[in-house]
Order: sequence, then C-alpha cells, then structure tokens
Amino acid sequence: MNLALTVLEIVAPVFLLAGVGFVWVRLGFEYRVEFVTRLAMTLSVPCLIFTALMRTEIEPEALAALSYAAIAAYAVLTVVTALVLWIGKLDMRTYLAPLIFGNTGNLGLPLALFAFGEQGLSYAVVVFAIMALWSFTFGIWVVSGGGSIVRALKEPLLWATILGGIFLWQGWHTPRWLTNTLELTGQMAIPLMLITLGVAVARLHPGHMARATVHSVLKVVLCVGVAWVLGRAFGLNDVAFAVLVVQIATPVAVTSFLLAEKYGADSGAVAGLVVASTLASVIYLPLILAAVL
Repeated sequence: MNLALTVLEIVAPVFLLAGVGFVWVRLGFEYRVEFVTRLAMTLSVPCLIFTALMRTEIEPEALAALSYAAIAAYAVLTVVTALVLWIGKLDMRTYLAPLIFGNTGNLGLPLALFAFGEQGLSYAVVVFAIMALWSFTFGIWVVSGGGSIVRALKEPLLWATILGGIFLWQGWHTPRWLTNTLELTGQMAIPLMLITLGVAVARLHPGHMARATVHSVLKVVLCVGVAWVLGRAFGLNDVAFAVLVVQIATPVAVTSFLLAEKYGADSGAVAGLVVASTLASVIYLPLILAAVL
C-alpha cells in the first residue's frame, strides 16, 4: 500500500499537468507550442541542466558510468530496433526514430525529480542530453537523410551539459546572484514541458491506432530490456539504474511526429505512436517505478 501511494505521488503531478494542457486546448484557448518549445529548449532546459550538474554532489565517476551506460543502451537499442523493423519489413524512416527515442525531457526529467529528488534529476539530465544529441544527428539522418553533427553543436543543451560537467568536475560555482537567476529560469522547464505535452497530444490526429498500440508495447519491451541489462552490466548504483530504465522507457516524443511531418515520413502513423505510447505510459511507468524503487 505504501509503495502504491509513493508511485501515485510521483506520477500524479506529471499526468495532471499534462492534463491541464490537454484540457486547455480542448476548451479552445490559444497555446503556441512552437514558441513555448523554443523557449524551453533554448533557455529554460539548458539552465536546468547546467544548475542541476553544477549543484550536484554526485561523484563524477558515477555520472561517467551512467553516461557510458546510456550511450551503450542507445547504441544497442538502435541496432536491435533496426533489426526488428527489417525483419517485419516496416519503414525505417517512419518507425526507427520513434521506437528508439523516448520523451526523456517532458516526462523523464519530472519523473526523475519527483521520484529521486535532485540526485535523480542530475542523473536524468545526462541521459536526456545523450538522447537529444543522438536524436539531432542520427535521428534526423534516418528521417531525412540530412542529419549533421553541426546541428548538435548548435544546441544550447549540449553546451549546458558540457559547462555543467566542467563546473562539477572542478567544483566551481557561479556567483549567487547568477545561480539564483539560472535556477529560477530552469524551474520553468518542467511545468512548461508537461503542459506542452498535453497540448501537443490534444492536437494530434493519430492513425493506425491498433498497429500503434502493438508497436508501443514492442518499444516498452525493447527499451526496458536493453536498459535493464546494460544498467546492471555497468554496475550502476540503485538511483542511476532506476533513472536509466525510466528515461529510456519513456513514451514516444512529440518531436518524432514533428520530424516525420517535416521530412515526409508517415506522420499519421507516428502520431498514433505518440498517442498510444503516452496513454500506455499511464499504466506502465508506475509499474516500472514500482519495480525500481
């Protein structure tokens, strides 16, 4: 009973805030997703990442171990997912990126914070940054054939991660007035991302829902299996292991739909994946949290 209550306390704020965004749009109110997303990814999330790393008291060795585990997990997941799609004769441009990359920002960061506190958030931003870089390069290359490392080098979250890592390594801290400003800016990120997730889901027009549900289950099985095995193989501590599993198991991100629409893949099928996996996450994320807590 206590475990169930703990899991509910963790996941309820996440899905309630997403529900606010969903209801907001259904009531006909204006919400500019492009502006809010740009604000979050260009300013608020980088501030959140930088301050979380700078203020963390986690040993650099533990963060490094998680980084290696996350890189290995995404590499293995990419190969395994591509093999499954090839065997099933499914379109790589449409399905590969969505089945690899989860919603580690909108859902993963809040879950890590609510479940494991500042320590969990520090671990989660590392996995989020690795996923984002792989998505901005390989993910775009899969969908469009035009991915480039230059795009990743232009992302503020990359430099926020690098600077945060340097400050952590050297034990440096920004002046208190600047730290307060950065922390206040970063605090916008989590509620903004959750509300935006609800807005985006409300505006999607999904297709092939039966197929999307099957593929969503496949994604969860592959992601949890790969993350679980590699997390244990790299000897991660309990919190780092739990964060790795939860982050990689998050549902399909709305970004996958936007990329599919932009580059001419089957955006209807991807929208179905976003909706089906997000709805399924209401059930499976609490189960995963219960298993790793």
